[in-house]
Amino acid sequence: MSLRSFQPALLVCLAAGTLWAAADPMAGVWKLNPAKSKLTDQMKVDSAGPNRYTFHLSATNPETIVADGTDQPGIFGTTLAVTVLGPDQWKVVRKKDGKMLISAIWDLSSNGRTLTDHFTGYRADGSTSNLVYTYTRAAGGSGFAGTWESAAEEVNSTYEIRISSYETNGLSFVNPAQKMTMNVQFDGKDYAVEGPSLPAGYTTSGRRLGDGAVELTDKIDGKVLDTRRVEVAPGGETLTMTTHIPGRDKPNIEVFDRR
Repeated sequence: MSLRSFQPALLVCLAAGTLWAAADPMAGVWKLNPAKSKLTDQMKVDSAGPNRYTFHLSATNPETIVADGTDQPGIFGTTLAVTVLGPDQWKVVRKKDGKMLISAIWDLSSNGRTLTDHFTGYRADGSTSNLVYTYTRAAGGSGFAGTWESAAEEVNSTYEIRISSYETNGLSFVNPAQKMTMNVQFDGKDYAVEGPSLPAGYTTSGRRLGDGAVELTDKIDGKVLDTRRVEVAPGGETLTMTTHIPGRDKPNIEVFDRR
């Protein structure tokens, strides 16, 4: 069979894909609107001995390290380093394969009740994201040790996601800045997610909740990392992503505008 013989079938497949993308209200390019979004965070730091701490930064995945500025084994194949810059200031750095993922300066208020996190995230394309979280002490501890809940956040950057049809009944979610691609069918099965900053064993499963709404469950090695509801508002110009993380009371709410 010649290559030319494949062309009619190829055109039919392309047309079907185009019709599905046009029919799906989620298809398109979406840009985060920081003013409409609400990013929350909860974290816990326990004292584990002289200059040694256990960090609960990812809900149910604790990390215990010495705060001496060196890179030490952390969760999901990363390293974590904490440098004590002063009695009321720490620098926190996470890397993967030697490459920076996050860098943050933590400042503790003089009364020990407030923690300010100047957070920088490093994306796969070389760009950065910047946030300033203000936490209040929710329970226990002294100094940086304790349970902290975010009371306010300042988002100083944005990003885009691109959504298109995938195979017969799925969607493809692409984050260009992170070079991440998530192709998922809505059949409840786990699908591998691709991206240079992602840990091994990262998968997503999904189900449709109705026209313009889906639920996505992210896992690492079969353990639930988060559950996200993605929904397009009536009119199709706004998309809201609500993320629930195990062990946290409040969700992250990200609102995107159609480009």
